[in-house]
Amino acid sequence: AEKLFGQHGFDGTSLRDITAEAHVNLAAVNYHFQSKEALIDALIERRLAPINQLRIEMLDAMGHSPTLNGILEAFLSPVINRDVPVLLIARLLANPSEFIERVYNRHLRPTMLRFAEALADAVPGLSSEDIFWRIHFMAGSMTHVLALAEVTSQMKESVTYNRKELIERMVIFLAAGFRAPGVTPTTMEKKS
Repeated sequence: AEKLFGQHGFDGTSLRDITAEAHVNLAAVNYHFQSKEALIDALIERRLAPINQLRIEMLDAMGHSPTLNGILEAFLSPVINRDVPVLLIARLLANPSEFIERVYNRHLRPTMLRFAEALADAVPGLSSEDIFWRIHFMAGSMTHVLALAEVTSQMKESVTYNRKELIERMVIFLAAGFRAPGVTPTTMEKKS
């Protein structure tokens, strides 16, 4: 199901396609999941629950005053250190309303709120809007890196995809972004 949804999208994949690929009876899918929608949700839950759990465990292990770099590593490493279904993620992100409903609201919101709180404590002075946008930029950077993981060595010959080094590079880069001054009405007026 994950492979077919990634290749053809949710609307372009039928339960019959999935059962044919898996060599199982359609009744078995209906028995276990009752519907295609429930199968999609189970698939997303199967992928995101362990990531979110590890993110929260890493955050909790840092105690009451986690460092900015520690928070960023806790956000990134559970994803970067796994083989994530890039095609499926791309399909979800290609349909923003589906991403919000299927992924963010059901599976990511509580985790993102915990990280927003931790980041607000680690980088005082940033508005909640600045924190929101910087988390958004961080997630976008992470998604971009994952999507191009297989071609980075073709983009620059000497580059290797070492996950530990990649996390370290991303933490350094993103920490600088989080430490940058926030946007204020004054700075916005100067740009106009």
